[in-house]
Amino acid sequence: MENLKELATGLAFPEGPIAMLDGSVLLVEIKRGTLTRVCADGKVEVVAQIGGGPNGAAIGPDGRCYLCNNGGFEWHDRNGLLLPGDQPADYSGGRIEAVDLNTGDVEVIYTHCDGIPLRGPNDLVFDASGGMWFTDHGKNRPREKDRTGVYYALPDGSSIKEVIFPLEAPNGIGLSPQEDKLYVAETPTGRLWRFDLKAPGEITGARTMMAQLPDYHMFDSLAVDAEGNICVATLITGGITVHSPDGKRAELFPMPDLLTTNICFGGENLDTAYITLSTTGKLVSVPWPTAGLPLNFLNK
Repeated sequence: MENLKELATGLAFPEGPIAMLDGSVLLVEIKRGTLTRVCADGKVEVVAQIGGGPNGAAIGPDGRCYLCNNGGFEWHDRNGLLLPGDQPADYSGGRIEAVDLNTGDVEVIYTHCDGIPLRGPNDLVFDASGGMWFTDHGKNRPREKDRTGVYYALPDGSSIKEVIFPLEAPNGIGLSPQEDKLYVAETPTGRLWRFDLKAPGEITGARTMMAQLPDYHMFDSLAVDAEGNICVATLITGGITVHSPDGKRAELFPMPDLLTTNICFGGENLDTAYITLSTTGKLVSVPWPTAGLPLNFLNK
């Protein structure tokens, strides 16, 4: 896309960007194990040392930054590109955490659901009632991988339930503008699913597979714009695939990284897209054709 601007380089596999109201962007560096702030002047500073594999991030109703932690990866350098791999020997377990942005203090909120350990929490979104939907991507090992799904939990640690099971390595997750639809992207299948909601944390059981591009691709995180389009970070082909809310159309906006992993919206009118280019360690911005959907507890 034209007018692509590099905001930060040298990041250790950045994901989970949050465009803050002061012009900075919070993000995680998965390999580095940190929650990091890219300031409006380009300065990069560590907000908190997390450990494991901090992944998706979102601001919660109490103002803390909630994180999915996947427990870590093996890492590989392929011709100067950083790539995540299987579950590492020092895997620290999946969990949901919260970070006090003023102190950097980290609190573990969830590690299990109904006695079953979380394996690789990946991405999350808060609804207007203050609950959070999150995906568990699972972990891969040389000859096996986890079966996982989608959870709904309260941020105070009082309630967690598995709502959707199984899915094939679910990753990005988001809500429609009216919060009557839940969108979940599967990584290896390159599919985007739409689930109808009947109440916070409750699905009707109906699901729709959204339009797919014909080429080989995989999906990562996603964000929804103000018109209800679902913008999914797309791997292998490298870019952002924009799906119409009716599920019938999909268009790829190319980016210069085969692992384009996350997108969020910010700026005065939420018409700037902030995108993580993870193998090359960059955060970039670009004017976007449509404004982003305001996020609960951040933009509203």
